[in-house]
Amino acid sequence: MVEDRASLVLRARIAEQAERYDDMAASMKTLTESDVDLLENERNLLSIAYKNMIGTRRNAWRVISTIEEAETKDTNRELCSKYREKIENELRKICGEVQGLLDKYLIPKADCTEGKVFYLKTKGDYYRYLAEVSRSDERKQIVEDASKAYQDAFEAGKTLPPTNHIQLGLVLNLSVFHYEILNERDKARELAKQAFQDALADVQQLDDGDEALNKDNMLIIQLLRDNLSLWESEEGNEET
Repeated sequence: MVEDRASLVLRARIAEQAERYDDMAASMKTLTESDVDLLENERNLLSIAYKNMIGTRRNAWRVISTIEEAETKDTNRELCSKYREKIENELRKICGEVQGLLDKYLIPKADCTEGKVFYLKTKGDYYRYLAEVSRSDERKQIVEDASKAYQDAFEAGKTLPPTNHIQLGLVLNLSVFHYEILNERDKARELAKQAFQDALADVQQLDDGDEALNKDNMLIIQLLRDNLSLWESEEGNEET
């Protein structure tokens, strides 16, 4: 018997508390495939589940790649290479699953600006994750797909206030994309700096009880500032 909406959400929340993110994602995938427009809390559950699934594999891929590069023995390097490829296949599968949900269900069903921006940003994010591990012969198209998704999200979000957490998250991830994937470091700093300044200016006009001042918004603003500090430091080191 197919579980109802409330049961699937509850199952996802329980799985999250148990840090069983594969199970969490499975519940939210089932809900998404029931072809409903996800509520904000459901959207966040879906995001958390897949973000944790992909995050562990991205970290593992970086570790194995570093070990592989440092290996001097051919047999050891070959073992590392095979293990890295295994992780890459898992990563590609997760990205493909998320992209499928976005294209078939989530983006077409989004009926509010925040939802549309969130889903398009997510689409860009998962193309970015693919670009990190892709071969040169396929990377160009993946990067173009990521660029288009981020740009579509950016255009759709122009009506959102600078302190909106979804808009802030979009600019944060877009700036990282320009810095790490496109190697457009000046553009990355420009985006992050503008978003940071606009958000601070908006915050100063708000009351303490305003939604835009919640901890999630302030956390993203802090991340923008941290990235700016890091990137400006790296630029200074390169110039010396």
